[in-house]
Amino acid sequence: MIQEWFTQITPAVQDRTVLLLNHVISRESHAMARLSPFAGRAVVLHMAGWPALLPPMPDLALGITPAGLFERLDVAALQGDQLRIELDAANPALMALGALAGDKPRVTVQGDAALAGEINWLMENLRWDIEDDLAALLGPALAHQLARWSKAAGVALAALAKTASSFGAAAGGRNGGKGA
Repeated sequence: MIQEWFTQITPAVQDRTVLLLNHVISRESHAMARLSPFAGRAVVLHMAGWPALLPPMPDLALGITPAGLFERLDVAALQGDQLRIELDAANPALMALGALAGDKPRVTVQGDAALAGEINWLMENLRWDIEDDLAALLGPALAHQLARWSKAAGVALAALAKTASSFGAAAGGRNGGKGA
């Protein structure tokens, strides 16, 4: 039942993810200009090592539009060359907490080096200005306060993640690397 529910909700989640990516990219015209020469190419994001206990994580296939934005594609319908990006997702919780701490997961890239370079540039240089989007909805003062609280919560969660991972590493060392 969970698998069926997950299969039905995944396309909607992927569509919302693409909308968010496009929102961030569209705020920077030079980012769109960097992607537009690759129109018609595809990027496939794969979560490598995804735990078998969790519902399978389907690949996310993104097509690059002539405007320099992304569109979600059907993975099964992909043909030709594509850039394949594999994220190490063996421990999704640790990966999420690491993202809060600013850590980057291990990544394997296969395909066009020029397109990979542009995707890397986007990942290194684009950030979602949440405060600006909230200011349009709630006003600048409230948006600034919410952004401050969010940053403080993120710093606290990042510190917690680093502490938890150091405890886990220490416990693994005491137990001969077999865990608790």
